Amino acid sequence: MLSLDAQVSTVRKASVRDVPAVQKLVNGFAEKDLMLPRSLSQLYENVRDFWVVEEQGQVVGCAALHVSWKDLAELKSLAVAEASQGKGYGRALIEACIAEARNMGVAQVFALTYVPELFEKMMFERIDRALLPRKVWTECVYCPKFHDCTEVAVSLLVAEDAPSGASRHLRLTT
Repeated sequence: MLSLDAQVSTVRKASVRDVPAVQKLVNGFAEKDLMLPRSLSQLYENVRDFWVVEEQGQVVGCAALHVSWKDLAELKSLAVAEASQGKGYGRALIEACIAEARNMGVAQVFALTYVPELFEKMMFERIDRALLPRKVWTECVYCPKFHDCTEVAVSLLVAEDAPSGASRHLRLTT
């Protein structure tokens, strides 16, 4: 658990009681065509992947780290309530996911995003989606936006033992 401001906010792993709030947050952005919607069933099945930001007892941000393969994980469903943006919550959620990936031994974290600049501030680099065939051909191919997808793929090497110069190291701030 990471305390952003000891009096008001915390980054922590999600629990099943958080799922309705996560769905409301994610689907609110999906209604604006800024991310894909998630069903309650999808969220409950993947609740272990999620981190949340809790501000004064309310979930105001979320992100998930979903392991795709032995060396690859996706950071997905990153959302921060509009009223809570600009407080560093998105950065804290990304850092929590990166730290978790590193602790699990995952070498690379990627995301598909409409806001690549946020990830680039955190040392992610833009990559061609074709470099993510497991994602594209197991999930993306079923997306209604598959043929008109405008999301940008970004990636970060997180393994501590990556070749020199190949890894972008981020440290979880406390």
